[in-house]
Amino acid sequence: MRKSLLAVGVMLAPSIVLANTDYKIDLTQPEHHKGEVSITFPASDAKFLDVKMPSWRTGYYRILNLANGVRDFEVQSNGEKLRWEKVDKSTWRVYLPENSGEVTVDYEIYANQLGRRSRHIDDSHAYLDASAVFMYADAWRDEPVSVSLDVPGEWKSYSGMDRDGGHQFSAANWDVLVDSPIETGISKHYEFTQDDRDYEVVFWGEGNYDAEKTVEDLQKLVATGDSIWSSYPFERYVFMIHATTGAGGATEHKNSTIIQRPRYSFASRDDYLSFMSTASHEFVHTWNVKAYRPDGLVPYDYQKENYTDLFWIAEGSTSYFQNHLLLQADIMEPSEYFERVATSIDRYRAKPGRDVMSVAEASFEAWIDQYGDRAHNDSVNIYSEGALVSWMLDSELLKTTDGEVSYRDVHNELYQRFDADEQGFTSADVLTILKDLTGKSWQGWWQENVESPAADIPFESMLEQVGLELVYEQGEDEDSVEKAWAGWSANEASGGMELTRVSKGSPAWEAGFTPGDVIVAYDGHTVVDGRFKEAFAEYKAGDSIEVTFFRRDQLHKKTLTVQPTPATDAKIEPLDEPTAEQKARFLQWLQIPHPNA
Repeated sequence: MRKSLLAVGVMLAPSIVLANTDYKIDLTQPEHHKGEVSITFPASDAKFLDVKMPSWRTGYYRILNLANGVRDFEVQSNGEKLRWEKVDKSTWRVYLPENSGEVTVDYEIYANQLGRRSRHIDDSHAYLDASAVFMYADAWRDEPVSVSLDVPGEWKSYSGMDRDGGHQFSAANWDVLVDSPIETGISKHYEFTQDDRDYEVVFWGEGNYDAEKTVEDLQKLVATGDSIWSSYPFERYVFMIHATTGAGGATEHKNSTIIQRPRYSFASRDDYLSFMSTASHEFVHTWNVKAYRPDGLVPYDYQKENYTDLFWIAEGSTSYFQNHLLLQADIMEPSEYFERVATSIDRYRAKPGRDVMSVAEASFEAWIDQYGDRAHNDSVNIYSEGALVSWMLDSELLKTTDGEVSYRDVHNELYQRFDADEQGFTSADVLTILKDLTGKSWQGWWQENVESPAADIPFESMLEQVGLELVYEQGEDEDSVEKAWAGWSANEASGGMELTRVSKGSPAWEAGFTPGDVIVAYDGHTVVDGRFKEAFAEYKAGDSIEVTFFRRDQLHKKTLTVQPTPATDAKIEPLDEPTAEQKARFLQWLQIPHPNA
């Protein structure tokens, strides 16, 4: 059974005494993105101490080589400098003399990686993810740590760690530190309590956000956690929000999150819902990834890739649940949810990669995930396709059990059975939970939809089950079907339009076009001045077009035979008169009444 909430300390046998590792960072001269770090490790009788900087950070599954920000590395003990050498890209080996005392490591850290949500220091704030700022030693990784910051006088500091003073924090071990980023600087700070848990919201940067409205809706959001899980894994939670320029994204942490958005992308309804969806996504992660996570990520190995075939659950299922919570919190309207689901269906059906890659393979390949044209044609995404496979599993569970079991129950069982501090779960564990909940084997379903490409998700029947229908605004009547389609995308370039994507199997693909080609003319007429897309209105399906383009700075011509425009602009509409069973299933699915109930 899951252990009780967040032990702040560590239960120890009376004879065991744990030593602290003390971290300090001087941020009093932040203008040039630099801080001075000092770490004091306990005394050791070992011959050497390996001090390491992680190669990646949690929530961003890419090798980042974070040691590249370190300069002026020095070590001393008992007032004497110690010999050291760099043994690999992220490890400094410190040689310890006999009877050495505490070891103090000093170095400069360069922090100008705002968009990666790893480290950023400037004259207005510092955002410090410990994985990109503070080194660690395996010998002391499990022992308590303290952190103190020396900052400009007007700055305020916030973190999910326990506060020991205005700019001082402590954590049970380095893994808690590394999962508890610090935001310090000039910011707006709000607090509220919901269901006896404390929450903080910190805004850094000016933008067109409504801070009071945002805090009000975040309070509604955090009240919905028990719609999926039987308890909360924290007593205190911190939302850190950056309104900035040139950065966007978010990262989950143990009992906090960092969300970044362009400073003027909060005010419109669509922008605001996008922000709230992100906030919900990261909040779901507090359970799914931080409280329980796949076996390949337990414990985190910060020096190399951590492989798993279940990133689609870690990220895709989180994406699936995020807007469910907004519906239950009455932040998002059902029609707004349907619009987003319809868009995801359109994108999925237009993606050739769905015939090529499974979500299990995409999970394992996440560390070397492709972008752009290759990702579109030959890959799927652990977020978007992972969310659709999660929906498909939810639908099948509701159908199989007559509404008695949903995908929420699966995640609550994962939460109950697996503690991310001790043990991760495998695909076999998920299959065991599915069988325990339903009394039947899901091995065949798993093989067909998780381990094989889920190329034909039955959206129409899944929607019909809950009293909804899928319709298309284009591609239904005879005229629209005959509109010309090439299957490419482009951005404006000097003298023409540069192809950025060519869909596999499309007319452009079959004609031999590829990203990087610069299209300059159709049938001898220029494509610039808005004519790249608009000119296609002059053609109909079956027409052949002479396309003039540059490739490798040389002029070429090809004949493109266009095809009918595929059905696009999916729309989900509630049935006017859903059956009692459909209304019941809708309620079991989203936990809100059917729009026409």
